[in-house]
Order: sequence, then C-alpha cells, then structure tokens
Amino acid sequence: MKHNPLTDEQEARIQAGIASDPDNPELTDEQLAMAKPFNELFPALADAIKRARGRPKVASPKEAVTLRLTPETIARFKAAGGTDWRDRMSKTLEKAGL
Repeated sequence: MKHNPLTDEQEARIQAGIASDPDNPELTDEQLAMAKPFNELFPALADAIKRARGRPKVASPKEAVTLRLTPETIARFKAAGGTDWRDRMSKTLEKAGL
C-alpha cells in the first residue's frame, strides 16, 4: 500500500500533539544518548519475555494434523460451547474408539 506524504499542516498537528502530551514528552538528544537497551537494564525480565513467546520448546503430547471437515461439523462443535472445540472433537473421537 502506497502512502501519501504528510502535508505541512498534518505534520504541524502531529508535532503539536507530541509537544502538548505531558505524560509522554519527546526525548532530548542528551536523553537519547544515555538510553540503554531494555535487555541491559532488565536482563531477567527480557529473558522471561523471550522464553514466553511462541510454542513451548517441550515435546507436545499431541500431534498437529490437517483434517478436512464439513462446515456443518465444525459449526456443531463450536456451537456446543466451552473453551476449545478442537479438544472436544478429539475427546469425541477417542470415545468413539477411533
């Protein structure tokens, strides 16, 4: 998607908004020069965030598969309520002895 450059009026409104925000003032060049990366200031928190992203690295007891089902079948499991329609479908198949 191509974006048109801001007009001078739009840029002036944006800069005025930045300047007038008391909760988030624009940093000075001196403040920016003193800035340090988040992971240097908070190494334990940075590691925790890094570990928390994505799927767990442990082996999953479940296997991912691709399964083509009719829209009606999926709708019935979703309409049944609860937290996870896929888990309910898995349990239904297990009960059926399949």
